[in-house]
Amino acid sequence: MERKHSASMEDYLESIIMLREGKEAVRVSQISKALGVKMPSVTSALRKLSQQGLVEHQRYGRVQLTPDGERIAKDVFHRHEALRRFLAEILNVDPEIAAVDACKMEHAVSPATQKKLAKFIEFVLSRPKVQPQWLKMFDRYVNYGEIPEECMTRCLKEE
Repeated sequence: MERKHSASMEDYLESIIMLREGKEAVRVSQISKALGVKMPSVTSALRKLSQQGLVEHQRYGRVQLTPDGERIAKDVFHRHEALRRFLAEILNVDPEIAAVDACKMEHAVSPATQKKLAKFIEFVLSRPKVQPQWLKMFDRYVNYGEIPEECMTRCLKEE
């Protein structure tokens, strides 16, 4: 399934859903601050999103997602969260770096890959108090640059 919205437009939709916090609508100034762009840029993007039927926005008014906008925003948010969790909780990437990288990667991952990634994360982290042995070995490999002996022994037994 190919996406028909630019990464920038997806970022606007995602920011709206994240800023809402249970409310129905957000202000242009909130979006501007969250994305680090000037208010005229937000207004221009909202005009395009409005023409595509993804947001409702009237000049100087609040911004509200349409049902289609809501669906796309949730999809982008779920991709972002799956990638962020994978980077931070599986690969042990610094949480701030993981969030930034996830934002860049979320626009390129296919829905099929996102679904499998989310299931993988759910599977690996399903027992939060028990870190899988292979994940501990990977962490040791990352930190010390060598494959742990017990990993080599297990791999040879499996062949």
